[in-house]
Amino acid sequence: MFREKLAQDAALIQDHFDLVLGTLDDLDVTQAMAYATAGGKRLRGFLVLESARLLGVDAARAIWPATGIEALHAYSLVHDDLPCMDDDDLRRGRPTVHVKWDEGTAVLAGDALQTLAFELCVRPEVGNAEMRAELALTLAKASGAQGMVLGQALDIAAETAAEPLTLDEITQLQVGKTGALIEWSACAGARLAQADPAPLRQYAQALGLAFQIADDIMDVEGDAEKAGKRLQKDAEAGKATFVSLLGLDAAKSGAAELVDQACAALDEYGPAAETLKQAARFVIARDS
Repeated sequence: MFREKLAQDAALIQDHFDLVLGTLDDLDVTQAMAYATAGGKRLRGFLVLESARLLGVDAARAIWPATGIEALHAYSLVHDDLPCMDDDDLRRGRPTVHVKWDEGTAVLAGDALQTLAFELCVRPEVGNAEMRAELALTLAKASGAQGMVLGQALDIAAETAAEPLTLDEITQLQVGKTGALIEWSACAGARLAQADPAPLRQYAQALGLAFQIADDIMDVEGDAEKAGKRLQKDAEAGKATFVSLLGLDAAKSGAAELVDQACAALDEYGPAAETLKQAARFVIARDS
């Protein structure tokens, strides 16, 4: 049931991407933008739409920031795959953007997707000016040097560090690299409703960390064909991960505990929050 709901929201976001990107000139860079945003779980966009539904916000408003966060996530993947970063040639089971086109096109497509994210969040259809400004400001913090970019910078620094990262250092890294956008997504519904985001923030913080632990587990025992990307890169590079520091069984137990924490944070919403709780359980059960 949950997977069906996730797929339905993914289809809504794809339709909105088709609408938005269809207004752009047909160039290599716009083709690359469409290519980069196609497919994937669209979990972040789902969190925007579902947190909005939870608080009574119309999907016609929420679809804009939901598509926006997926544009920003796609930009981060396009740039992360570049030779100067992780140097990956496969993403979602297909050649990465710089492989299909070239590095220059990949850089520009990523740049354009990043700015598109903010454009979509401040569309007048989203709500009043104060609300749109808050969405844009919080997205800037979540995606920049206080959030995702900080996490990526720490990740790059770890590759050449004299000593492997500690558990606390890895947690700090992943709170930025993975958790910041997940937190923004889950809190977007509260911002659209102009409600208190605290319960959704607690939910998202636990969810984001569980998501990354699940990724580390998948990197060790996952199937590359199902994952749609190269696995065991961290082990080959000698990088510390939640699995290498905790062990596989403890990492799995830790992820399950975090999912329980995420679900408990939503108890005040009652049965209406069940789909978001299912999302938390899905995060540690997925194979891609």
